[in-house]
Amino acid sequence: MAQQNYTCHYNESMGFFYNNSGANDKWDKAQLILVQVVGSLFCCFILVSNAMVIAAVITNKRFHYPFYYLLSNLAASDFLAGIAYVYLMFNTGESSRRLTVKEYFIRQGLLDISLSASLSNLLVIALERYISVMNWKVHSNLTKRRVTLLIVLVWAISIFMGAVPSLGWNCICNVGDCSQLAPIFSRSYLIFWSVSNLVVFLVMVVIYLRIYTYVMRKTAVLTPHTSGSINRKRTPIKLIKTVMVVLGAFVICWTPGLVVLLLDGINCTSCNVMKTKRWLLLLAVLNSVMNPCIYSYKDEEMWTTFKNLLRCIGNGTRRQRSTKANARPLSSAQDTGNSQPPTDDSKNDDQGILKT
Repeated sequence: MAQQNYTCHYNESMGFFYNNSGANDKWDKAQLILVQVVGSLFCCFILVSNAMVIAAVITNKRFHYPFYYLLSNLAASDFLAGIAYVYLMFNTGESSRRLTVKEYFIRQGLLDISLSASLSNLLVIALERYISVMNWKVHSNLTKRRVTLLIVLVWAISIFMGAVPSLGWNCICNVGDCSQLAPIFSRSYLIFWSVSNLVVFLVMVVIYLRIYTYVMRKTAVLTPHTSGSINRKRTPIKLIKTVMVVLGAFVICWTPGLVVLLLDGINCTSCNVMKTKRWLLLLAVLNSVMNPCIYSYKDEEMWTTFKNLLRCIGNGTRRQRSTKANARPLSSAQDTGNSQPPTDDSKNDDQGILKT
């Protein structure tokens, strides 16, 4: 019997693992359509808005600083999240049961990579803000080379974390250890995943509390020695507020999902984790929608750059239409009115015809 329990099931469809774990992933048709429509609109906004954030950082020289490079990398992880959500939403419900093991690993791997990248980026940004604040500068002294290495490290760690289940930490050969939310993921992996992410959340909160207390203390010391209030645009305070709002949104949107994963990992049979799955998914999608809105609302320069980009796109579209209109073949009436002047050869031919 123990031998049968450890038989590997790589060739089975996901329906086998859903039935084995007892996961009821059946969606009401109206609910599924609602989630797909709303989710698709969100995903379109995620892809367009985060592409604009990346374009803004590339085109505006005022953003050529470590903080904004890391912010654009966070936008890149949100962009990947948008792609992952599209793939997930149209391969959920009954469709998820027809997936192969490989397709399911791809589906979940994209989500895990995007979440790991977002979390790693926020941690790196927190450390960058800590360095700049401790030196009381708007931007840190990190070189472009170091920032590039940090970005490469973020994606290397994220890809590895997303690939861990497919590399062996799964329950394909031990179906008794399968979870409900991810029927081919081991419960031990869900515990590791959720606890590690919650610990990183806690570390970032501690870093920002340390930054906040330092800034308040520093401001209290400097204010009596300055004529009037401190120019907050020339201090790290403004950027810190932006990042704290981003971090707060991330924690609010992802903590419920991580707690539910942890409950599934410890095999809480009375928690009914499948009931909240679909709504936690939309909450996670909402986080990637919120980030570009936060950037533009909290940073006037970013909002101005967005408007300039949209204006350029609009002008480019109008020029393209004008070019197409000019290249359109003319009608016979237009040919008569706009014909080219006759050449010397044609004039000589006409004169010869008249003499005859």
